[in-house]
Amino acid sequence: MLIVCDTNVLVSGLMNPNGPPGRIVDLILANAIQVAFDDRIIGEYTTVLLTPRFGFRPAYVDALLDHIRLFGRQVTAMPLDPERSPHPQDLPYAEVALSGGVDALVMGNTAHFEFLPNSEALVLSPAELIRRLAR
Repeated sequence: MLIVCDTNVLVSGLMNPNGPPGRIVDLILANAIQVAFDDRIIGEYTTVLLTPRFGFRPAYVDALLDHIRLFGRQVTAMPLDPERSPHPQDLPYAEVALSGGVDALVMGNTAHFEFLPNSEALVLSPAELIRRLAR
């Protein structure tokens, strides 16, 4: 399965390994889920995950990001009209999802992506993704 994973899902997964986001991190590391990304997304992952307030060990963050780069899929994203999204900071995720032909866009706040047409990437919460994978 190929997904675009929002940064907050990774943060939540590292903070609470027992919940759905933690399970998603486990599945990424087990290569059961592949992450689609571009340089903007990797940059945000790096900046946020290395924020001192979270207290994540830099070596662990580096290992996770190296794994995503190595086993994920780098996508050259086609730009969307910024006026389509009420949350322009989320546009890179939508662009990668649409350009990369992903199975799902996994977000903590799925409402930010209601502007995407129904025929495009499936927007799921972490819990919804885990339920779908269990079927």
